[in-house]
Amino acid sequence: MAQTARRVQLKAEILQAFGAYTRDAETAIQQTQHGSRPLLWSDADSDRAKQVRKGDIVAQYWPAQGLVAVPDGLIHDWIGAALVPGATVKKTLALLQDYNHHKNIYRPEVIDSKLISHHGDNCRIYLRLLKKKIITVVLDTYHDVHYSSLHAGRWLCCSYTTQIAEVQGAGSPNEKVLPPDTGHGFLWRLYSYWRLQQGEDGVLVECRAISLTRDVPMMLKWVIQPIIRSLPRESLIYTLQATRQALLGT
Repeated sequence: MAQTARRVQLKAEILQAFGAYTRDAETAIQQTQHGSRPLLWSDADSDRAKQVRKGDIVAQYWPAQGLVAVPDGLIHDWIGAALVPGATVKKTLALLQDYNHHKNIYRPEVIDSKLISHHGDNCRIYLRLLKKKIITVVLDTYHDVHYSSLHAGRWLCCSYTTQIAEVQGAGSPNEKVLPPDTGHGFLWRLYSYWRLQQGEDGVLVECRAISLTRDVPMMLKWVIQPIIRSLPRESLIYTLQATRQALLGT
């Protein structure tokens, strides 16, 4: 099935559009740090806050219009929130920073994981990701991750992919890693922004995930569109679920 989707190359103008979008997003995030907006997305709406605090994992598009189209590409901006009852921020940070075991915590989406370097609140990590929806795509990804303490019981974590390469025949004797930014374009970039807040009933965990993919060619919508449109939301919800389950020890 993958052979029916033409391989594409990430173009500089697509990356520039993604850079401009994420810079605007980070400006808004900084405003929440300085108190001009609520820190937590879930706190900005009373109904949403009730859903999260009763145990639901809530996720939705960040922009009202949904997908953001750029020339030959699509930007997906999703945010989700989950409450982990009885957890502490300290324990949550320890879990998130246990990169060598992410392959266990977040399996099957993470096949392999490794901490490459750790200096203070800054990490460089490797994750091999599995994306499965109609077809199976394996990606070798490298990330720069930065943690910062905002004030009592509140933390921000920003994770940026620095390289993504598609893997053909993963795990087989014929495994081949394609050059970065080539392949089928199911994930070109992924920037994630985590916010943690300690409460009396546990830790509220939020993650905003902004990803960049190829566009959807008209002739191949039936193949590519289900992957492009649904995977970002499914991956975000799964990540929050797995985080909560690991912290609860279930």
